[in-house]
Amino acid sequence: MHESSISRDLPKPQFYAELARELRSLTAGEPDVIANLANASALLFHSLPDLNWAGFYLLKDGELVVGPFQGKPACVRIAMGKGVCGTAAARRATVLVPNVHEFPGHIACDSASNSEIVVPMIAGDELAGGLDIDSPQVGGFDAEDQAGLEEFVAVLMAAVIRSGSACGAGFSRPPEPSG
Repeated sequence: MHESSISRDLPKPQFYAELARELRSLTAGEPDVIANLANASALLFHSLPDLNWAGFYLLKDGELVVGPFQGKPACVRIAMGKGVCGTAAARRATVLVPNVHEFPGHIACDSASNSEIVVPMIAGDELAGGLDIDSPQVGGFDAEDQAGLEEFVAVLMAAVIRSGSACGAGFSRPPEPSG
């Protein structure tokens, strides 16, 4: 069993460096993408303060489908360009929303959410999905969180690519031709 020992009292850059170190440890030698995403969402949920949701949406057949997460049950499918997740995926850029009630088209999967950050997950040049984190606090995330979470996703994607599981969006390996 993995026990996180990251102090929440560290300055954010150091905190996120430790979080990335723990993620490297959790993903080392593990080739299964779903296992790594599940552990990554649990690590975030139990390490970051004031979260009510932390998890992944994976690109499948042109839409985002909920993947491993921690929190209340979530919206299952999100269209590209819709809500914070779909916007980040379409832009292929992080979207940080200090107050979701001011974001046009916000999708309220959990009414307790007041701020959100979504970091796209890109394998090679293909969009694979996004990391989605919600907080019940208005202004729950800032530029330091964005930088730290972007590094977290980079570490995760490096593990996915290393495992050879990153072919195709959504991490799915195309079927081998029969015959």
